[in-house]
Amino acid sequence: MGFYFQQFEDRSPRPPIPHSPGRELLYQFLATIALVMGAWYVHWRWTASLNYDALWFAIPLALAETLSFIGLVLFTANLWKTRDTPITPPPASIRDCVDEADAPDRPVAVDIFFTTYNEEVDLVRLGIRDALALRYPHAIDLRIHILDDGRRPEMRAMAQAEGVGYITRSNNIGFKAGNLRNALEATSGDFVVICDADTRPLPTLLERTLGYFRDPDVAWVQTPQWFYDLPEGTPLSEVLRRWLGRPGRALGRAIERVAGPIPVGSDPFVNDPELFYQIIQRRRNWANASFCCGAGSIHRREAVMQAALTAYAEAIEQQAKLDEQEIRKLTREGALEEGMRAQLRGQAALDTEFTPYKFHVSEDIYTSIVLHSDPNRNWKSVFHPWVESKMLSPRDLLSWTIQRYKYAGGTLDILVNDNPLFRRGLSFWQRVMYGATFWSYLAGIWNLIFLLAPIIYLFSGIAPVSAYSFDFYKHILPFLILNELAMMVGTWGIAGYKAKLWYLSFFPLNLRALWAVARGEQIKFKVTPKDRQSGSFHRLVLPQIGIVLLTVAALGYALAAFALGSDSYTAGGLVANGFWAANNIIAMSGIILAAFWRPDDEDTEETAEGVAA
Repeated sequence: MGFYFQQFEDRSPRPPIPHSPGRELLYQFLATIALVMGAWYVHWRWTASLNYDALWFAIPLALAETLSFIGLVLFTANLWKTRDTPITPPPASIRDCVDEADAPDRPVAVDIFFTTYNEEVDLVRLGIRDALALRYPHAIDLRIHILDDGRRPEMRAMAQAEGVGYITRSNNIGFKAGNLRNALEATSGDFVVICDADTRPLPTLLERTLGYFRDPDVAWVQTPQWFYDLPEGTPLSEVLRRWLGRPGRALGRAIERVAGPIPVGSDPFVNDPELFYQIIQRRRNWANASFCCGAGSIHRREAVMQAALTAYAEAIEQQAKLDEQEIRKLTREGALEEGMRAQLRGQAALDTEFTPYKFHVSEDIYTSIVLHSDPNRNWKSVFHPWVESKMLSPRDLLSWTIQRYKYAGGTLDILVNDNPLFRRGLSFWQRVMYGATFWSYLAGIWNLIFLLAPIIYLFSGIAPVSAYSFDFYKHILPFLILNELAMMVGTWGIAGYKAKLWYLSFFPLNLRALWAVARGEQIKFKVTPKDRQSGSFHRLVLPQIGIVLLTVAALGYALAAFALGSDSYTAGGLVANGFWAANNIIAMSGIILAAFWRPDDEDTEETAEGVAA
């Protein structure tokens, strides 16, 4: 069968952003000054700017600014420096990868897992064939397996036809994590490569990553995920030509001569993960804090199993202590005999399941935390900045929402129920890096305040600050300008403005995930659809549409009131809140437009029927 993405098969990934020590030093200089100015601004907000006649408004906004500033401090620490782990030659023998004098002299054994549930057989076949074409300069024991949680005869037949392994099970307990655990029990490779159903390994995957495992403490290597099917958009001149004819084309070309290329409709869902991988993940290498992201990662089997044993022992001990506390409450005894304690531990061992990959929707980051904090070994992680596989991006807002909700809900669930920030074994900087990840998913709380604040002022004329005076602009403008300059230098080579706006716009998703975790609701694993879902997705952006409508109405109301001579507004207040409102409208507009986006060739590429409810 044909796939829409076959037209993009000739696309190649960009090489990693070159590291510049000079630019890194400039970023550190600008970021330091920006943080100093930000701290000065936050201090001024709490000590000299609160509107005491409206503390109900002033305090929540000042608190939101403070919490956002804490996030900025964490993000700055994340971006502080780049220290890539040098690529070393691929091992010729397993002896090169272990610290054992009596290790056997044999080729490295690698298991490649393709996890699948309901994806197209022919889609998985593409990844299998790419895996079969992997290069390696030495003899290697390469074993490719399809992990089919859908238990489909046609998938088994395809595996047999391609000459690869087929592993399934009688249930779907633990979802993807359970699928991986089942496969680990049925295989024995030294290293395991995790692939999703749509992952397409590039020929260099093994020859450029296995060398890292020459260090016997390296537990896993994460490679960037690259979506090679992202829409490239239509040049502005062509879009204006469709609307206005030849004058529109001329206008578009004139604009692009000044501003550069403006592709309209490119990456409508801001799926491009380059900012996350090339900036955020890559700059955690120096702190040994780059975490696993699932597909495109290579794991040392020994590390996964040892960490699982440690977590298993901890779970047994914790359950035994809880049981002991319950018994002591009933019997009112001061302490139990050691024999009784041993029985409790034995019963806990029977009730606790051994899980190499935790049965969790975010099993990848959870496994990273367990390995980084393992008290028995100084396990290391490596982020490899070169793209070594390609995969498909969500092509509609429903698929995007399913994926992002899993990320948000799974990460927050770990924060609430197994907080790594207080876990023994993590270094200070590892806690900072993980803290930055978790903090970012809490931002929906203060982002909502940032969205509502200008609406409140523009409708009511009540200011959250004592005055929008020169003193206000003197404190806020240097901080905002320096922070933008620092971020521009710190993310040099990657456009991040759209990502920053979308981060603000998916506040409903973050709040929904927060509410679900707070209520103790289990975050379920839903497979992200690989086909574009048809239908209208406007229901998914009703909160953002509401913010836009309220902001536009509030802006119009305030301007009209000011023009009619109302003394509730000042020019300084209207300027500050006007720019703030415009930024919020632009931020919401991106995701709203994405809800109605349709690919140019949708009539010929899509057959899937979707639901937007």
